[in-house]
Amino acid sequence: MAEGAALPARLDDHAVHERLAVLDEQLARLEVTPGPVGELALVAVSGLAEIYGQALARALDLADPALVSRLLDDELIGHLLALHGIHPESMEVRVGRAIDGLRPALSARGATVELAGISDAVATMRVSVKGCASGSSNIEPVIRDAVLAAVPELTGVTTVPAQRSATPTFVPLDSLMRPTGSQ
Repeated sequence: MAEGAALPARLDDHAVHERLAVLDEQLARLEVTPGPVGELALVAVSGLAEIYGQALARALDLADPALVSRLLDDELIGHLLALHGIHPESMEVRVGRAIDGLRPALSARGATVELAGISDAVATMRVSVKGCASGSSNIEPVIRDAVLAAVPELTGVTTVPAQRSATPTFVPLDSLMRPTGSQ
């Protein structure tokens, strides 16, 4: 780049999401384009993505731990690392981070969430809501969106109710021994 030349403007997260949506539409159209031109375009896009993935992997290899940590805090970079299969954190760690980010908002709604497990690229979340159980339907999309944003390689997020811990109730033996109708 020539000295004094301005750096290209950085896109904010909203603009990146808009561009990604357009790109997804274009790739979907390309995938159904019949003939050799459509096939060649898909091969070219795939090859370009592979090279960019290799460049990202090399950048990670060269980065010190503090820089890697800062890179992982960036949503777009995290998505790209996951897309290329080179994200240094496990899916479980990233789901945990997403859950931790949700805890204050969920707590304000009387809800808790925890990861029950990941199987076949589907995360199962254990959800507990105080009060009306129908309130969980309002928070499920919030949980799903946050988890899929943090771990885009997941194909789904399901929720199950948290197991209620049965608190034993103390019943004095003498109350069981009274004849019925007596106090």
